[in-house]
Amino acid sequence: MKNRDHGGNLDAAVARFGGHRDDWIDLSTGIAPFPFPLPTLPSHVWTALPTKTEETALTDEARRFWNVPDQAAIVASPGASLLIAQIPHLAPAGTVQIAEPTYNEHAAAFAQAGWQKTGDAADATVIVHPNNPDGRLWSGESPDATLNVIDESFCDVVADASFVSQATRPGTLILKSLGKFWGLAGLRVGFAIGDPDLIARLKERMGPWPVSGPALAIATAALSDPAWAARQRDRLAIAAQKLDAVMSAHGTIVGGTSLFRLYDVDDAEGWQTRLAGQRIWSRTFPYNTRWLRLGIPPEHGWARLEALA
Repeated sequence: MKNRDHGGNLDAAVARFGGHRDDWIDLSTGIAPFPFPLPTLPSHVWTALPTKTEETALTDEARRFWNVPDQAAIVASPGASLLIAQIPHLAPAGTVQIAEPTYNEHAAAFAQAGWQKTGDAADATVIVHPNNPDGRLWSGESPDATLNVIDESFCDVVADASFVSQATRPGTLILKSLGKFWGLAGLRVGFAIGDPDLIARLKERMGPWPVSGPALAIATAALSDPAWAARQRDRLAIAAQKLDAVMSAHGTIVGGTSLFRLYDVDDAEGWQTRLAGQRIWSRTFPYNTRWLRLGIPPEHGWARLEALA
């Protein structure tokens, strides 16, 4: 299988530039540096199989948090990436339109399932909203292919922009993630919301107990706390403005969200090497030699970044 280009590949940074994992500040992802505080968990979530009651408690909270229409179905998964890999198998392979550049797992998943990319009207449409890496919000007409995927993994920073009200449209699936906005990427919890028939088939493909007991409990607590989410939006917005100020003398802002910023710089690879020398890992892109993407630093990371920039 061809290696896919991703952020978060800190092992590669350590192997190339040295040091130990704990030496590094990983800004190559869009994971919030302010994670949701983990609740105290009852012992049974580690020792017993998850129950339907616990699974339903999570999806009920997800419905409330995202205002999911009653007619739409919802399923939790062990990360949005699993859903991305499974969705192309829900319909006969045909043509797929993906607004690019964007997160490359969608194209890879459809290609592995035998689909062909096209720039014209297609049997399937994929929209990443906000887009990764430039933060672009989809402003076109609502997709109306047989299969429509709207990846909202980063949309909780701009909750009012969500397409979740369209989750009742036939053939539509909206993806959500607890890894980015909540800073809980290691928890591996994602959601698909939409067409009940497609959701039922995703459930069948995942099998029983797709989400672990501890993950169910933590995710339920996170989605039950809208006040924390409101505070998270505010502090991420402040941090994103601060990051733009730090980088303003070195590059031009291309776009992004309050979880990651995309800059146009003279030499992105050069900047990545320079940052790596100080054990700061960044994101570059093989299709654009000038784009450098930085996530939001943790509190202890600002001084190191400011000194280098």
